[in-house]
Amino acid sequence: MNQLLQRISIDPNICFGKPCVKGTRIWVSLILDFLANGMSIEEILVEYPQLTKEDVRAALAYGAEMSRERYVEIPTKVAG
Repeated sequence: MNQLLQRISIDPNICFGKPCVKGTRIWVSLILDFLANGMSIEEILVEYPQLTKEDVRAALAYGAEMSRERYVEIPTKVAG
């Protein structure tokens, strides 16, 4: 699980500090919304070819941890 969560980043200078797939501006919540609305992982990968299956799984893992009301430690970048 930790390896998956390392694919998520939070940077106050990118997407207003929302959790994103590392190296992209693709919000975790966007991926979760797509999955909740019935999109398959393969369909997401066609729409966002810069993502991998592991990135989608990382979004799911992050969502699962947050739904358990657990704090997920994601290092944030400090402006400067």
